[in-house]
Amino acid sequence: MLLSNFSSFSIEAGTDEAGRGCLAGPVTAAAVILPPDFKHPLLNDSKQLTEKQRYQLRPIIEAEAIAFAYTHLHPDVIDEINILNASIQAMQESLRKLDPTPLYIIVDGNRFKPLDNIPHSCIVKGDSKYLSIAAASVLAKTYRDDFMDEIHQKHPQYNWKKNKGYPTIEHREAIKKFGSTPYHRMSFKLLPDQLSLDFDIK
Repeated sequence: MLLSNFSSFSIEAGTDEAGRGCLAGPVTAAAVILPPDFKHPLLNDSKQLTEKQRYQLRPIIEAEAIAFAYTHLHPDVIDEINILNASIQAMQESLRKLDPTPLYIIVDGNRFKPLDNIPHSCIVKGDSKYLSIAAASVLAKTYRDDFMDEIHQKHPQYNWKKNKGYPTIEHREAIKKFGSTPYHRMSFKLLPDQLSLDFDIK
């Protein structure tokens, strides 16, 4: 059973990100403020839900939330400031878009940087403990998946529609064959060392 609030503050926002371990595409974060009486039997950590369930939940979360926002940070930013900083920045940008401004922030995971003097707590596996973080995880995941489906049309050879930019064998094989795109994170190890050789060792 997921809990509604972590703090005693009346306006508490949950935030989470998706796509941190991907080789391509943005890291996407979302932030959500839910009403205190919000409940939904399906809502859980987005990784525990099917794609169909996530897309079923998104319009419900958006209709019932007091406020929600999401942010994509693209590979050029990820390569410049690293994936941890980009994840935190995407969460902070999402939180800044909320109206009303939260009085307290709960963050999935164990790393965050203070934002505008708003008190916060990091909660490991928070997306399976608190409704607002679970809701943020659903929004972050579905909006990122939408983006990957969109860029799949431009570069179908990487099959981002299916792998969403994660380092699957198929994705790595496509990078080996076709090279990288502007959507790839050049600071990530796109290929294992043994695959980066362009010649056969006789």
